[in-house]
Amino acid sequence: MDKNKLKAIAVVAAALLALPCASASETAKNAAAKNVDISKIDRNFAAAKIDVEKPVFKNALEAPFVLEGFPWLAENGGELYRIPKTTTAKETNGGVIHLASNTAGGVVRFRTDSPFLVLRARLTNPNFRVGHMPDTGASGFDLFHNGAKVYLATVNPAKTLKKNSDVIEAQLVNFKKSQMRDYTLYLPLYNGVKTLEIGVSADAKFLPPPEHKVKKPVLFYGSSITQGACASRPANAYTAMLCRAVDAPMINLGFSGSARGEKKMAELIASLDLSVFVFDYDHNAPSLEHLQKTHEPFFKIIRKAHPDLPIIILGKIIPAPHPRDNVLKTTYENAVKAGDKKVWYIPSKELMKGLDFAYFTVDNCHPTDLGFYFMFKNTLPVLKEALKSK
Repeated sequence: MDKNKLKAIAVVAAALLALPCASASETAKNAAAKNVDISKIDRNFAAAKIDVEKPVFKNALEAPFVLEGFPWLAENGGELYRIPKTTTAKETNGGVIHLASNTAGGVVRFRTDSPFLVLRARLTNPNFRVGHMPDTGASGFDLFHNGAKVYLATVNPAKTLKKNSDVIEAQLVNFKKSQMRDYTLYLPLYNGVKTLEIGVSADAKFLPPPEHKVKKPVLFYGSSITQGACASRPANAYTAMLCRAVDAPMINLGFSGSARGEKKMAELIASLDLSVFVFDYDHNAPSLEHLQKTHEPFFKIIRKAHPDLPIIILGKIIPAPHPRDNVLKTTYENAVKAGDKKVWYIPSKELMKGLDFAYFTVDNCHPTDLGFYFMFKNTLPVLKEALKSK
């Protein structure tokens, strides 16, 4: 090899040796960077810091706060349980008994002049996770004001759970200036609430929240979709959107995988004084035969107790016709033939009208926020008509 080639090789080798070599510690840092906390990069992903001094915490499950969505609250000794505690799995099923402690449809309303609000709560299961639904929907809280017309904040339990504790603590708002405002706080869809407190200023005053325009509750009975899967926030469930739009109290009797149209559930619903009943359980009927045996009898139990109660039957959100649709349609048509003028039926295709099914769900079953919005949008005119008939 001639001298020139040897000289060129020596130059390249020297250059390579001069390159920085990654140490073990630097390699570890690079690996850690892959798991970096996004809130360190984008502060919009961080939970709001509590920047107020010495909030005075008040029990938000007692006066002057107004709790809605739990019609058997007194019977259940104040426990946030959506059906009577005396109800058994034999009368319904084990899923209903377990999921009744989820606070879907629960709402706290209040009016205060405190310039800030801090939420402190203990969840039944602070580490609850579900693979295809955000923590903010399953276990979070949503705050609105101005008659539930203006969205203010969402509490994400994954970001606000205190270390080595089961307590969530988060600042909701800090307006800096005292002014009487009315608030609506939506409770988690797939978790339970053991305690709930709202921190306010020491000199805060309270007034009763404004009355609803629709005095009696709208009650929804159905599946996981009714319960709220998979809304990203509690207030984005179609049930909450509808009640917010018409300004009505809400009762959510959605039971994920467990709404099977038992006679006991019909009797419980029939025992309540409602403005409208929305009937949406066919998703969970174990078979077509089960739906055929239970759907119309369930309807008739409600109708016998409340001859003038508006009832809305919702179809299943599927992109193609299904034999189950015929069962719902038969219940509706038989009622109309019998002279019932307070019943409506919204078939599957009408619930999804205006939106491609590719954008409707998370998993070919549970709606996205966009899917829920279209369910709300396509049900709202019927709900308004039903309320007018009342």
